[in-house]
Amino acid sequence: MVWFRKKKVSSTDPNDRSLKVPEGLWVKCANCGEIIYKKEVERNLNVCPKCDYHFRISARSRLAVILDEGSFIEHDEGLIASDPLEFKDLKKYKERLKSSQKKTGLSDAFVSGVGAIDSKKVSIGVFEFAFMGGSMGAVVGEKITRVLERGAEAGIPALVISSSGGARMQEGIHSLMQMAKTSAAIARLRELGVPYISILTDPTTGGVTASFAMLGDIIIAEPRALIGFAGPRVIEQTIGEKLPEGFQRAEYLLEHGMIDMIVDRKTMKRTLSRVISMLSGT
Repeated sequence: MVWFRKKKVSSTDPNDRSLKVPEGLWVKCANCGEIIYKKEVERNLNVCPKCDYHFRISARSRLAVILDEGSFIEHDEGLIASDPLEFKDLKKYKERLKSSQKKTGLSDAFVSGVGAIDSKKVSIGVFEFAFMGGSMGAVVGEKITRVLERGAEAGIPALVISSSGGARMQEGIHSLMQMAKTSAAIARLRELGVPYISILTDPTTGGVTASFAMLGDIIIAEPRALIGFAGPRVIEQTIGEKLPEGFQRAEYLLEHGMIDMIVDRKTMKRTLSRVISMLSGT
């Protein structure tokens, strides 16, 4: 004798806990912990509508936010990293490159070219953090240098938007050389009186921070972006002291004069347009 039977519930019944919610519909904010409908976050330019936390976005998404629609012309997309040291840790460097190229659809961790902001032409480059943590190897350094050189040749502002863990260890000294190379290109740009604007997003660390990222005529950061050379945990372990609240966040750097302004993603294009006009005298 059957004492109980399972009740069949229609798939439209809202009380049916067996219903599976499709993956990817919701995102959790890393700052406030709220679970938010993904499309709502995307409509808000990937900024949390509850606490204004700025989610990391891809290089191409950032270009779409900042540049006039249809104005971007990509350059140097064919540059591909080699493996000068034949480096291997848990995986071969060549395998890591192939994996990141497949994952992102990019040849390396930097997208560059020319575009326009409110019809003002700019030479621009953006890091892709999803490609090996946005690390800077020889190809990335070369692309950044070319962004600066295009700005110098055309007499148009150069913009670099950083999101990087720093120098790419798999390329050793070849990677570290890019710090001097990009800094020298900025010096040449400055001699010509051409503006260079550096935009720091979360995170901007290591050799990137120690070179071109902090050399802008104007340095802008997104809210709460982590900016520094070594990470807070490494510094605490090294000096044996507790760091101040908010140390290495954009707000702390602004308070201590390390950056010029903090700009919300939703107003970044408008702010850049004003800054370019101010620096260019247009």
